[in-house]
Amino acid sequence: MKKKWWHSSVVYQIYPRSFQDSNGDGIGDLKGIINRLDYLENLGIDVIWLSPVFKSPNDDNGYDISDYEDIMDDFGTMEDMELLLAEAKKRDIKILMDLVANHTSDEHRWFIESRKSRDNQYRDYYIWRNPVDGHEPNDLGSTFSGSAWEWDETTKQYYLHLFSKRQPDLNWENPKVREECWKYMNFWIDKGIGGFRMDVIELIGKVPDKGITSNGPKLHEYIREMNKQTFGDKDLLTVGECWGVSPETAKRYSNPDGSELSMVFQFEHIGLDQVPGKEKWDLQPIKLSDLKRVFNKWQTAFHNDGWNSLFWNNHDLPRIVSRWGNDKEYREESAKMLATLLHGMKGTPYIYQGEELGMTNVKFANIDQYKDIETLNMYKDRRNKGYLHEDIMESIYAKGRDNARTPMQWSDEINGGFTTATPWIEVNPNYVEINAKNQVNDPDSIYNYYKKLIQLRKENEVIVYGEFELLLADDNNIFAYKRVLNDSMILVICNFTKDPVEYTLPPEIEKSEKNILIANYKDNLSDNKLRPYEARMYKIIIKHAGNDNPE
Repeated sequence: MKKKWWHSSVVYQIYPRSFQDSNGDGIGDLKGIINRLDYLENLGIDVIWLSPVFKSPNDDNGYDISDYEDIMDDFGTMEDMELLLAEAKKRDIKILMDLVANHTSDEHRWFIESRKSRDNQYRDYYIWRNPVDGHEPNDLGSTFSGSAWEWDETTKQYYLHLFSKRQPDLNWENPKVREECWKYMNFWIDKGIGGFRMDVIELIGKVPDKGITSNGPKLHEYIREMNKQTFGDKDLLTVGECWGVSPETAKRYSNPDGSELSMVFQFEHIGLDQVPGKEKWDLQPIKLSDLKRVFNKWQTAFHNDGWNSLFWNNHDLPRIVSRWGNDKEYREESAKMLATLLHGMKGTPYIYQGEELGMTNVKFANIDQYKDIETLNMYKDRRNKGYLHEDIMESIYAKGRDNARTPMQWSDEINGGFTTATPWIEVNPNYVEINAKNQVNDPDSIYNYYKKLIQLRKENEVIVYGEFELLLADDNNIFAYKRVLNDSMILVICNFTKDPVEYTLPPEIEKSEKNILIANYKDNLSDNKLRPYEARMYKIIIKHAGNDNPE
């Protein structure tokens, strides 16, 4: 495999609205990010993935774009954005822009023109259909509840919106739409960005008349065209958000020939706590055996035919330490354990803001305290269907997107040091105990544990390129694996429970010389027992027959 800079890089996702307010309006902004670049440089990350900062009416927190070549007033100005790029560059940090190419805001000039008349030159930029028997064209549903079709009284047709009704879907079959996309992508490439994260990119090939929303027949054709017209001849990182991807299709996306993208986000491990065939709000207990199966599948599928992204968290997902760890008595231990497991794997790791502090889910008492459109729509829909308030709130506490969107916890000062004003969404009350100020200078903190994991990736090529092999496959408490590259090997072993557990490693590893690289307990490492949520990463000395010295 040809080596790429992003193979050994670590990406840090910033949700700008919740990261740092610099002007006292309760909303995070670009100058706030600039003020915290030293914090990120110290952590050791290489790339910042910036959730959308484009001009937007903010119906879906910036994922509804009204101008791809301008900045949302809440976040600052284009001059601020250019300063962020320059200041990040000084620190050898690249900026990844969040490309929302599937849909726009209903306030984008294209849609404003499109809905004026059926013969408007922009009409075909979007997907319009006549009613069928006086109703919606078909039964396609919106991710945010209800029908995906919205009636427009002016032109007496429906338009498609797979998300909010204020997020009309673009018609990618129209070559003019694609050309517009290449134009604004190149606009940002020319500004010096490091690449794109591509929001719900698998939807651009939709065929709504056939009920096809993701992985449509022309999807890869469109992506290859995008590649040729924009970033293909540049050394940029591109990652596509793909909820319905398989290892085989992921290989197409991330083919080493560079014809499509660098990698994709796949979410199979995220959906393991969801009742099959139901919505994400319908929860089931997670089984470690399922998690091992999924990770093993994705770690072994590619070899040299593609590349993985590695993540636990993002702006749409609950905090991992609350979902699969223990955010109470073993918060620090389980946060470090989950980090160890992920950062030892093959792929590019992504850290979501606050993950490096062990930030947790929030439990607001009142539905009115939540801001996320998906959450609020779901609550209204389920109440109308007769669900109990208490049951709906439990689902929100577990899976609501606002869990990830509460403000970054910088200190124990009011509002966690995020703002001097009233924050746009309340800060998690535990900011007094969980904050960056408490952790940056504490060598045993979660923050400094992440810092060490990042450094280990840069120092050990086996972590970047080594082949993955699952160990102790039938153990219901322990997740263990090894990575091997030539004469180098690492061993990762993690206890997923609150109880001490014993284990027996394969004889060839048991007998080998093991040097600890990192562990979330400082002392008394046992050869066959793990304490609650204990995690270790070893470097194994491989000895060859007839040679007692490692090469």
